[in-house]
Amino acid sequence: MDSATRPPPAPAANGAAAATDLLRFAAIGSVDDGKSTLIGRLLFDTRQLFDDQLEAVAQASRRRGIDDMDLAFITDGLRAEREQGITIDVAYRYAATPHRKFVIADCPGHVQYTRNMATGCSTADLALVVVDATTGLREQTRRHTCIAALLGVDQLVVVANKMDLIDWDEGAFKRVSTDMDKLARRLGISSCTVIPISALQGDNVVRRSDEAPWYEGPTVLEALESAPAGGWASAHGAHRGTGSRLPIQWILRQPGGGRTYAGTVDGGPLHPGDEVVVLPQGHRTTIDRIDTYDGPLEVAAVGLSISVHLTDDLDVSRGDLLAAADEPAEVTTELEATVCWFGERPLQAGNRLRIKHTTRVTPARVTEVSARLDVNELHLVPVEQLVDNEIGVVRLHTATPLAVDPYRRNRITGSFVLVDEATNITVAAGMVGPPELADVSEPAPTG
Repeated sequence: MDSATRPPPAPAANGAAAATDLLRFAAIGSVDDGKSTLIGRLLFDTRQLFDDQLEAVAQASRRRGIDDMDLAFITDGLRAEREQGITIDVAYRYAATPHRKFVIADCPGHVQYTRNMATGCSTADLALVVVDATTGLREQTRRHTCIAALLGVDQLVVVANKMDLIDWDEGAFKRVSTDMDKLARRLGISSCTVIPISALQGDNVVRRSDEAPWYEGPTVLEALESAPAGGWASAHGAHRGTGSRLPIQWILRQPGGGRTYAGTVDGGPLHPGDEVVVLPQGHRTTIDRIDTYDGPLEVAAVGLSISVHLTDDLDVSRGDLLAAADEPAEVTTELEATVCWFGERPLQAGNRLRIKHTTRVTPARVTEVSARLDVNELHLVPVEQLVDNEIGVVRLHTATPLAVDPYRRNRITGSFVLVDEATNITVAAGMVGPPELADVSEPAPTG
């Protein structure tokens, strides 16, 4: 386990460095393990809340017969959430300390809201996994951690919560730590830090507690402030092994004639003079000019919204992809993919759906459902269908070609969603390629 604390990041010297000082993290875990209370405690103890927000939370607490302030209400903003005392949708909150800025996704723990949890993790740099130390890891905790890993999250900060209810029993903490260590190793997680806390009392969340003298690691805030961070697209595009990508979102007609093509840069920076290929057609051309609202650019960084002028007059449409000519994406109508299935009806071979990949939408047919991921044993089980909230491996045939990368190399061009054509409901989140499970004999991850 990674119990050492890295020093807080140095203050940014320029705009580019400032982008690396933003950490996006998702709080995940089973229902009632204390995710919302933990996030509320983090925000409360770091003085991120205004007086009117605190008063609204106090009033909501009194309406439910709670004398003290229920910190879970800080993120549970929907009326139904406060009435039921549960999190239903992903609640996003923003916070800043002298060392770092945070985008926080408080994800629901109930099985029926797993699709919402997947949304919250889809752009996270780190997962804050909350485990009830009185019960240990539950199936939903394992499911959430599996989904986070499949979505490319490779850093975990795990909190053994409610330690005050078991008199800060070191043995219970070690059991949580051992179980999470095994799970992290199988999922190929690069960093896993486990911390004993009481979210309700605030022990080891922002302030260090004297209740666990046997623990010498970081507090939750220290772990979050010292975790590697960076622009999400940069960390999972250029640094993962793909060349530049520009999914075309809009065609802009220019005064006096001509067209430019707008989208968000992914995979790697773009420059005037770069040779690119238009996919899926395969036509090669060169970027003549890069424009933004503020004027032309010599370098378009990953994550920037731009429009490009090409040297050749080509037929380029929304849904096409401009890719680095020397590192193009694969063009295919046949996909093997890992999907998290959220539909009420089982997913079976022959099902017809609509796939949304980058900016392209096209009909798709399921040609095979080959395996289900057992989230407890972490191995693939041969099956012929997937039911609600199961994770599995499928093959798809698309009506028009898609330009894709393996998800492990690019989280943008390697991801998609599946939509029910009859109801227009999103029924699956998909990742190009099968799940990668590490050998259990591998050594424990280190930070």
